Amino acid sequence: MQAEDASAHNVLPRSRKAKAVLAVLALAAPSPVLRSKLASLLWSQRAREQARASLRQSVLELQRALGQGAGAFLRTSRSHLALRIEDGLWVDVWMVAGATAYQPAGLELFQPNLLEDLHGLDPAFDAWLEEQRQRVTQQAASLGEALLNVAQDTKGRISAAERLLAIDRINEPAWQALIRAYLDAGHSTAARLALERCSITLSAVGLAPSRQTEALIRGTPPGMGTDRPGNLSNSVRLRVLQPRVLDRNGAENPLPGLAEEITTAVSRFRWISCSVAACHATADDYLLDTALQTAGRSVRIIVRLLDPKAGNEVIWASRFDRETDDTLDLQGQLAAEMAAQIDPELLLREGERRISNGSGSPSAFDLTLRAIPAIYRLEPTRFRAAGDMLASAAAMDPSIAAAHAWWAYWHLFLVGQAWATDPIGATRQAGQLAEKAVTLDPGDARALALVGHVRSFLHKRAEEACALHEKALSLNPNLPIAWCFSGLAHCYLGRHQIAVEHIERAQRLSPHDPHSFFFDMALMMPYYLQGEFEKALHLGRRAIELNPGFTSTYKGYLATLGQLGQYREAKRVMARLLELETGFNVQNALERSPMTTRSDLRLYAEGLRRAGLPED
Repeated sequence: MQAEDASAHNVLPRSRKAKAVLAVLALAAPSPVLRSKLASLLWSQRAREQARASLRQSVLELQRALGQGAGAFLRTSRSHLALRIEDGLWVDVWMVAGATAYQPAGLELFQPNLLEDLHGLDPAFDAWLEEQRQRVTQQAASLGEALLNVAQDTKGRISAAERLLAIDRINEPAWQALIRAYLDAGHSTAARLALERCSITLSAVGLAPSRQTEALIRGTPPGMGTDRPGNLSNSVRLRVLQPRVLDRNGAENPLPGLAEEITTAVSRFRWISCSVAACHATADDYLLDTALQTAGRSVRIIVRLLDPKAGNEVIWASRFDRETDDTLDLQGQLAAEMAAQIDPELLLREGERRISNGSGSPSAFDLTLRAIPAIYRLEPTRFRAAGDMLASAAAMDPSIAAAHAWWAYWHLFLVGQAWATDPIGATRQAGQLAEKAVTLDPGDARALALVGHVRSFLHKRAEEACALHEKALSLNPNLPIAWCFSGLAHCYLGRHQIAVEHIERAQRLSPHDPHSFFFDMALMMPYYLQGEFEKALHLGRRAIELNPGFTSTYKGYLATLGQLGQYREAKRVMARLLELETGFNVQNALERSPMTTRSDLRLYAEGLRRAGLPED
C-alpha cells in the first residue's frame, strides 16, 4: 500500500492492522463502513469487546498517521467510519478500484494480488480480500478492454493491449490486438515474439493459442524487422580455440568435443556471440585458449580468456583437475562451469573497455555495458551514474532487452540498499522493466531470472518466481544468478534444503563470481532458518569481507549473532547497519521481508531482538 498527503508525505500507518483498516475504508470510499464489520474482519477470533478495543487502537494509529488532515479525511461516529478521498489525500488502492475511462491512471498501479502484504491477518479478512481481488480485477479488465477498443494509433493499441494483459494474462483477444498492432507497425519479429509470449502464458494454465491467433502472423517471412533479439551489433564475440594437448608423447586429445561443448554452453548467454575458431581470429574477438595434460585417467584442463586488443592479455584463467571415466559427461560439466565463469568476466572487461573508450556517440548497448561494473561494485556515486546510463540506453533503443533487464537489476539493489527515495515507485519500476525485458526477448534467461527475483523479493510472490526460475534454468542451466535467485525463492517459501542445494549449485558453477558476496548472503539465510547458526555465521562474515557495503548481509548476520549470544560483535554490526540504513528496526525487517512462513519470520525477528535491534 501507499498513502500520501498533498505534500507527497507518506501517511501510511505502520502496523498491518491499521493499514488494513485504511484499505477497507478506501475500497468502500466514500461510503461508510460499520465498526462492527471492521472488527469482525480483522479480529474475528477475539471476543466482541476486545475486538472493538483493538479497532479503536488501530483507528487512533490511523489518525496519527494522517496527521493534521485526519479530521477532514477520516469521519468517525460511534457506529461507522468513512474515508473521504479528496485533493489532500492519495491512496493507491482507491486509485486502482476507482479507475475510469476518464481517469485511467489507476490501472498503471494494478497488481493481480491486491494488498498481498496484508494477507494472513485474519481468516475473515483473507476471505474478504479474495472477494475484493476478484471484484477489482474484473473491474480493471473491463476498463482495460474499453480503453483498448477506443485506442486509435498503433502505439496506443500496443500500450493498451499490454496494460490489459498485465491485468488478465490469458485474455486472448488482447494478445490478438497486440500482434495486429505490431504487424500494422511493421514489426513482424515483435509480432512473432508476442505470439510466443502468448503461447507460454496460456500453456501455464493448460491452454494454447487458437487457430485465429496463430493465423495472424502466417505469411510473415522469418527475419523481417530490425528488432531481433541477439542482433550481432548488440553482442560481444568470443572465439573458442581447439584444445592443445601438451603431452610430449603425442597423446591424443582425451576431450575431442570440448570446444563444441563450450561454444554451446556460452551461446546460451544471449549477449555473447560464440563460435569455434581453428586459428586466432580478428582483434575484435575475445579468445578462449584451452590446454590439456593427461596422466593415466586424470586430465588437467588449463583455460585462459585472452583480450587480443590488449596484446592477448589474460583476463581470466582457471584450472580443472578431473578423471576421464565418462568423457561426454565430463565435457558437459567443464563447459557449464567455464561458461558460468566467463560470462561475468567478459561483462566486467567489456564494460571497462567501453568506459575507457568513452569518446564519440555511444550506442544503447555501449551504455548498458558501461553500467555493469558499477552494479557489481555497489559504490553509491558510480551506482547512481549507472542508473542514468541504463535509463539513456532504454530511451535510445526501446527494443534492447539487455538494457531493460540490467536496469531492473539496478532497481533491485536500489531498493535493497535503501538508496531509493521512493521505494514503492522503484519497486514498481523494477517489475515493469523486468517484464519489458522478457517481452522483448522471451528466450533471455537472465531477464526471466530477474523477473522472478522481482516477483519474490520485491512483490512477495515467491510461487510465481519459482516457475519463472525453472523456465530461466531450462533456457540456461549455466547461469549462476538464476540458481541463486531460485534458491532464495524457495527459501522465502520455507523450502530451506532446496534453497541450499540451488545456491550451492550457483557457487560451484562460479566460485569466484563478482557477486560471490550475494551468493554467500543468500546461502546464509536458509542455514539460519534451519537453525545452523555456525554455518550462517561463517557465510555472513565472508560476505561482509567481500563487500562491506551490501546492507542485506548485515541483517541476517546480525540475527545470527543474536542467536549465538555474541552481543559485543552484534553491537558493532548493528552500528554499521544503522549507518548504512538509518532507522532500520525489527518492524521494518518484518514488513519488508519476503519470507512467507510465520515460523521463519518469528525466528528472524527473535534473532534481531536478541542482538539488540530496536523494535520500532
